[in-house]
Amino acid sequence: MMQRHLGFSEEDLMLNAGRAAFKLLQIQYPAVRKLIVFCGGGNNAGDGYVLARLAHEQGYSVLINQFKPTEQLPPLARKMAERAQQAGVVFLFMEDTIDNDAELIVDALLGIGIQNQVREPLQSAIALINDSGLPVLSLDLPSGLQADTGVILGHCVKASCTITFIGLKTGLMTMDGPDYRGHLFLDDLGGGTCLSQIMPAATLIEEKEVASLLAPRKKNSHKGDFGHVLIIGGGEGMPGSVCLAALAAARTGAGLVTVATKPEHAKRPVTGLPEAMIHGISSIKDILSLIKRASVCVIGPGLGTDDWAVQLFNEVIASQLPMVIDASALRILADHPQHDDNWILTPHPGEAAGLLHCKINDIQSDRFEAVSQLQQQYGGQIILKGLGSLIRTDAAKTYLCAQGNPGMASAGMGDALSGIIAGLIAQKFSLAEAARLGVWLHAAAGDLAAGEEGEKGLLASDIMPFIRLLMNNKIRLGPKIGL
Repeated sequence: MMQRHLGFSEEDLMLNAGRAAFKLLQIQYPAVRKLIVFCGGGNNAGDGYVLARLAHEQGYSVLINQFKPTEQLPPLARKMAERAQQAGVVFLFMEDTIDNDAELIVDALLGIGIQNQVREPLQSAIALINDSGLPVLSLDLPSGLQADTGVILGHCVKASCTITFIGLKTGLMTMDGPDYRGHLFLDDLGGGTCLSQIMPAATLIEEKEVASLLAPRKKNSHKGDFGHVLIIGGGEGMPGSVCLAALAAARTGAGLVTVATKPEHAKRPVTGLPEAMIHGISSIKDILSLIKRASVCVIGPGLGTDDWAVQLFNEVIASQLPMVIDASALRILADHPQHDDNWILTPHPGEAAGLLHCKINDIQSDRFEAVSQLQQQYGGQIILKGLGSLIRTDAAKTYLCAQGNPGMASAGMGDALSGIIAGLIAQKFSLAEAARLGVWLHAAAGDLAAGEEGEKGLLASDIMPFIRLLMNNKIRLGPKIGL
């Protein structure tokens, strides 16, 4: 039981949760004096009863809208409801309107235990909350959100802010969670270092970890110290993909960048990067000489799936260079599955579905299970892109990136990510380090670029200056989660 790990009784945890939520309410909504607390039928409701009692004792006008009779509640939640009644809090039962004087709703309807679709009467209660136009504070997670996967179970409270307890729930960080949680706050309920005994489902990539790994360079350095990235792609009609990957690798700090592409695309320099070398590949002999000189290879941006592409893919796989496999190369891999520990695969949900021969909905319904399956089947490091990008390492650890924004859902962003990761590998980061650092740097650069001029119209090329700033620890984002 969780209380054994934390050294508290279940009652202490519930009281601490209610106190923490009330404290946050006072900080976030200092002008609010009238609130209504929606309480469901489980222990999440118990947290709501504690908050309601504390607010009442502090002179707030409080109504509790109860959706299960007190006598039918679990023992501890029943005890907290009885205390609230004894304190004089006004109770309503399944009220289908909201008092006109209410200034805030506290959502304590459903907690982490929900696995099935939301049914009546809670379905109507959630609709009532969402239609109220009032700010909403959700306790632990918005009611109707699946705590592990972030999938909405039919209906979900749209919170203004959420305070989650003990540890971050993975569902708050991926899929629909970020759209429904509002501002996110965490309280460990006094667990502190005791939480280190609990194996997390995923580890959040933190800015301080990234910064600690990006050490300054030695003064006595030359370009050979920072590796040579080979980028293969740019098939018919898609020369820009390799240009973006090359620019990202260079801005990440790779010493040399070479592009291998269709002969007709090699007649012009890499757009925005005259420092890059470019070679037209018309035969296997051409690519072999480039592979021998490279430290790491990116294959896939704009590659296509024709015979030219398949031949290049096979030669890269045979080389045993560290590899970043993206875009078209993932489709080739899906048709010819194999296992390799020396690569990083970077699928979006559609490409992941192709690799696992399933539907996109199967991937999105449990992204954590999907990234684990991909790693087991294909080996190496797997990056499942999307909101709350996931990294599954060959050490069976899962990392989650909380950075990123919807402006990054645009052409070329995946090419930039591949280039960033390759640039890190070239600088002697391990594949596991490069995967998680690369995802964070890419997403953080996207957030910084969006902060300058907005999310709409954000281009992959817009993030390039921020990659350099982040690599040199010249700029910081600050926390996305309140603590």
